[in-house]
Amino acid sequence: MVVVRNIAIIAVLALGVAFLPRGGDVAEAVLTAVTMAFLVVLTLAVFRLARANSLTLDSLPVSRRAVLYSSVGLVVLMVAGSSKMFESGLGTLAWILLLGSAGIGIWLVVSEAKSY
Repeated sequence: MVVVRNIAIIAVLALGVAFLPRGGDVAEAVLTAVTMAFLVVLTLAVFRLARANSLTLDSLPVSRRAVLYSSVGLVVLMVAGSSKMFESGLGTLAWILLLGSAGIGIWLVVSEAKSY
């Protein structure tokens, strides 16, 4: 019964987007609001994580801290520019490679920090 109710809710929302005037614009605005809320929550989580581990971050060598901050900055840039980069195949490939290299940089710094 719950599944039928959920399907009915989705169907009513889809009908609203399809047949109401400017329904697509409303759906786009809702999607943008949800995306912004997700990014705010993600930012707050990173802020809390950085504050909880401030001593660990301060005890990293300058070179490792630069790698960590650069990798996090690269992830932020990849999220911000994903719509433009996904417009072409080469951009998508570059996005994947850059995001992978940022992940490797973060992983190397974290694994080295935990080895002490």
